[in-house]
Amino acid sequence: MYDEQGAEYIDCINNVAHVGHCHPLVVQAAHEQNQVLNTNSRYLHDNIVDYAQRLSETLPEKLCVFYFLNSGSEANDLALRLARQYTGHWDVVVLDHAYHGHLSSLIDISPYKFRDLDGQKEWVHVAPLPDTYRGPYREDHPNPAVAYASEVKRVVSSAQEKGRKIAAFFAESLPSVGGQIIPPAGYFPEVAGHIRRAGGVFVADEIQVGFGRVGKHFWAFQLQGEDFVPDIVTMGKSIGNGHPVACVATTQAVARAFEATGVEYFNTFGGSPVSCAVGLAVLDVLEKEQLQAHAACVGSFLMELLGQQKAKHPILGDIRGVGLFIGVDLIKDEATRMPATEEADYVVSRYFFLETSCICSVYCSDWERAPRLPLLFDPRPQTCWAHRVQVIPSLSSHFKQDNTKAAGAQTQATTSLHFTAPGCLRSSFSRATAGTMAADSLFLEVFR
Repeated sequence: MYDEQGAEYIDCINNVAHVGHCHPLVVQAAHEQNQVLNTNSRYLHDNIVDYAQRLSETLPEKLCVFYFLNSGSEANDLALRLARQYTGHWDVVVLDHAYHGHLSSLIDISPYKFRDLDGQKEWVHVAPLPDTYRGPYREDHPNPAVAYASEVKRVVSSAQEKGRKIAAFFAESLPSVGGQIIPPAGYFPEVAGHIRRAGGVFVADEIQVGFGRVGKHFWAFQLQGEDFVPDIVTMGKSIGNGHPVACVATTQAVARAFEATGVEYFNTFGGSPVSCAVGLAVLDVLEKEQLQAHAACVGSFLMELLGQQKAKHPILGDIRGVGLFIGVDLIKDEATRMPATEEADYVVSRYFFLETSCICSVYCSDWERAPRLPLLFDPRPQTCWAHRVQVIPSLSSHFKQDNTKAAGAQTQATTSLHFTAPGCLRSSFSRATAGTMAADSLFLEVFR
């Protein structure tokens, strides 16, 4: 990316431009369709049929009904409506620290948000994150998948004892806002069994983690096994590469129950001719440029690089990831896994940016305070990162010497952080709040 003065930026905190900013094939598709027709989706057109067909080819056969919308929040709101209509129940089970959108209905099922507002509604039930690094069932547990799924069963049973009825279990297929968590294999099938026996459905939120990001599979929920099929899948953000496109995929049974209400579902701009043309173009680019394989390849390289650094620097705690979904914890002590709060806080501050040209985005829960540091995705910026990642551990010794966050302390830190590498630009970027936000751990997220 280039600003108005010609300065160059490598955008690595953007999980919307999935195939790159202004990809010529995507731009061309939107332009050509705009020259022909763009109207609301009351009028049937080939693009919406073709797009639904292409999406269906990436999903299990059971997920064959598609609703098109404009944002991930709209998609999750519709998924909630579908689940309630199909089951006749109202309550929802979610994972701790989850975030599913900014509509009022979704704030209510997002612990990441509602704990700062009106608190937890009586119809919302929170289960622990399946976190094998910081959670109660860790990597040394004989079967963490069953153990964490049993926690969901316990939450469901507790709700039922109060006369509540479960409509759905909502979860990101890989909890991102909750801390780049990789659920143990077999967790979702176990959870789905408990939820379905309670009369609910399983909703997989793929808005941030789907569309080939994990490399091995097109959808992150497929990491849980080829036989696992959610009842509803939501998608957004990356599927339009910056154009507002979102989608809900579900089964015929769920869709029929929704239609039986007699209340027509309609979305003025969702599934418009231009939106579907853009969506089709994004799929074309993913296939032609083999970006799913690219995600697997680059992700493997980055995991190897980070593993090498972990062996040398005790401040680097857990390194977890699959494809271009990677998380790293900064810790003060390996035995206690105490979060390196100040070090991570510094990494998201403007001072770190000024010395390393790393643009850090704070997008986190109160629990994790997880700033996202850019990881770079072609050979030149990867070389930059190979140098940069070695700078982070040096923060540990700095904070042992001086535990303050005052400007004077920042001066000392920047002298040890100063270096140059190909593709690194200097800038006067400023984030007023980043330097003052606490951080429990550092998470790295990679975007192609």
